[in-house]
Amino acid sequence: MKLHYQITGSGKPLLVIHGLFGSSDNWRSMIKYFSKQNQVISIDLRNHGRSPHSDSQSLVDMAEDIYELCQDLALNKVTILGHSLGGKAAMQFAELYEQYVEKLIIVDISPRQYEGEHTPLMDAMMALNFAELKSRKQVDEALAVSIADQQVRQFLLMNLSLDSEQLKWRINLQALKANYKEFMKAVLTESNLDITSLFIYGEHSDYVTSQDREDIKQIFPYAEFSAVPAGHWIHAERPQKFKKIVEEFLIR
Repeated sequence: MKLHYQITGSGKPLLVIHGLFGSSDNWRSMIKYFSKQNQVISIDLRNHGRSPHSDSQSLVDMAEDIYELCQDLALNKVTILGHSLGGKAAMQFAELYEQYVEKLIIVDISPRQYEGEHTPLMDAMMALNFAELKSRKQVDEALAVSIADQQVRQFLLMNLSLDSEQLKWRINLQALKANYKEFMKAVLTESNLDITSLFIYGEHSDYVTSQDREDIKQIFPYAEFSAVPAGHWIHAERPQKFKKIVEEFLIR
């Protein structure tokens, strides 16, 4: 699949991959910062952002999309920064195409299987009747009935688009829900990858546990870890700290 992507800056290629319900637009400030020293290629995963929709969305699908992008752009070695689902896609790509990966930066995700905590969010989004909702504020109010966390709602609302004067979701919610168990599966369970890797995790997040860190070291023997006093969206909650950690890792 031909993914939507943006290229900013010059230098060594840094591929940035967003998480579930996200897009490359969520990473604009980070892309601008890292493009001072790197050629930043920010992508939209399939069924997200401006990339094409598909009925299928497995970790292998996403890894092969990334491989196709590397082929199209003649990228022989890339550093990949992936957050959440983007991190899982990055790890799957590293397993299948290790020779293309110079470094990995995985943000608040581990290779293990995750359960269905996002299903209620998808159900709430799919239940909205856009024929009756005419503004972002009205959509927010409708979502608030099911989703109390304002930060989560604001993140989801970034997926709104206007088509023929009617609001709609830009992401392919039907495909994401249908494939949810598939892309939440464990990855890399049998691999041992000699890739220089950095795992950044939020101290207030439960996505990367102490057991996860032990398991990661079995797969990535050269993995480093960096804890940040934040939740799951580390780059948004602690942007300066995040920039410093990533930049120091990149220049080593």
